[in-house]
Amino acid sequence: MTTLHWTSGTACDFFLSLFVLHHAADFGMRPAWAAGVRQRLSAKSRETLEHVFSFSSVPLAWISFLPAPQDARTALLAVTDLAPADRLPALTLPAELPVETRRLLEVIAARGAWTSEEKVELVSFYGRGPRLSSIGSDNLLNAWITLADSGEKYLAALHEYYEAFFAEEEARIRPALERGLAEAQSLAGKLQPVELVERLSRGVRLENPDTLTDLTLLPSWWVTPLAFLARPVHGKTLMAFAARPEVQAGAEGAEAPETLVNALKSLGDPTRLRILRYLSAGPLSPSELARRLRLRPPTVIHHLRLLRFAGLVKVTVSESLEKRYAVRLEALQSIHTSLQEYLDTNV
Repeated sequence: MTTLHWTSGTACDFFLSLFVLHHAADFGMRPAWAAGVRQRLSAKSRETLEHVFSFSSVPLAWISFLPAPQDARTALLAVTDLAPADRLPALTLPAELPVETRRLLEVIAARGAWTSEEKVELVSFYGRGPRLSSIGSDNLLNAWITLADSGEKYLAALHEYYEAFFAEEEARIRPALERGLAEAQSLAGKLQPVELVERLSRGVRLENPDTLTDLTLLPSWWVTPLAFLARPVHGKTLMAFAARPEVQAGAEGAEAPETLVNALKSLGDPTRLRILRYLSAGPLSPSELARRLRLRPPTVIHHLRLLRFAGLVKVTVSESLEKRYAVRLEALQSIHTSLQEYLDTNV
């Protein structure tokens, strides 16, 4: 039996928008546009957020416990109430981070210094789940040796970001979030939890669904067309799901549907066609695909992400967040139908 929880409000997108703006290409966003948004902030705040989001995750569990109305102002008040030294540990560490990694960071914070050996150990621990780059690990460690000061700078940057950009953005996206939440709750009455996750995430399937005892769902404009998952403990899953409506054609024949355009773009690349060919024989992990394609894993992950944007592959996620991809045969079959319907539209 799975207990289902819902988190409404804009607090999720407050943090997710920051994450996306600092990882724009990973979410199909133009990096130049994201950089333009970041330029609205002072140099000091930009630097703080760039450092933090080189290692930060999105605190879905923390957000889910915020009091109503769970909006950005509620989140900012809650961050302000945290002790400065507690802000980064509460808001930036992945929920799945091993206990031994947290203990290592506590030791480093208490000492006020870190060693190269500890950096290697930290990256190794992160390698079991969420990845951490060399720059990200340096930024994390340097923040941890001055936790209170880093916490104050982070709070100031969050306030500036809200005033410079998100206050207006919040008003724009709130109606879509409310509609997305209502539609998802309606679906929840018709689907099993694991099927609901797959539908809302547009292709994410949880491994060992029988162990899912607690599911929290958060509507998000900024995560669209993907999903953002956290699996902090056995049986518990939190997921920010896409709540931004698909862009359809305006005047008849004037503009092709967004999903059709994305699918055709994805199919126009020979490497992605080869990936689909391998996946049609059965699910594979990015590392398994990399070996077969003789490509670097980051290159394969980039292509898989574009196929996910287009809805052409699905992914099964384990409790340790390991991923295995497979073809969405129904999506491939629907491309022909969508193209035929678009071509047959009278102009």
